[in-house]
Amino acid sequence: MHSVRFGALALLISALTMPAKGFENDAQPHPTLASAAVSADASLLVLERTTRRLSRTADPIWVLSLNTPGKSTQSFEVVTGRAHRQNADRHRTGTRAPLPAGRYSLGPVEPLGPGDPMELGPIWIGIEPLFPTGRGHLGIHLDPSANRDTNSGTLGCVGLINRADMFHLASLIEQRQVRELVVLD
Repeated sequence: MHSVRFGALALLISALTMPAKGFENDAQPHPTLASAAVSADASLLVLERTTRRLSRTADPIWVLSLNTPGKSTQSFEVVTGRAHRQNADRHRTGTRAPLPAGRYSLGPVEPLGPGDPMELGPIWIGIEPLFPTGRGHLGIHLDPSANRDTNSGTLGCVGLINRADMFHLASLIEQRQVRELVVLD
């Protein structure tokens, strides 16, 4: 079972070797999963689109999977971007589009407090693109408005739908020392 899962991850290599839209002529090569210096026992987060949507707000549901060799895959339902902005330019800031496809490094798990925006939830995990893009200030956090009102969705971050999942994911990221996220188109 684990070899099938990691065999599928190997297929990501070819998908990630293509340049990102709008950056075909960049002087820097587009990063690939193959170029990641990830050891065979490293954990990896993978974000991919599904065909499902939230019932009230129609935000597309994405799946964030934590893959660790020798352990069961942990999957979490998330949103990224706003429902009506899923086809916007994913490389331009301010578009409220989903994260661009590619590799990202993960920052530390950081608790948020009363002085932080409530829409970010209780925890922030910063993510940094490892490829050229106009997007920045991105992270993984709870989306407290998911499927509730017009604030459902994110400005481009990864927003977990379930509060308990946010705490569970943060704990797993720390325990397994996860350092990388791959976003599939």
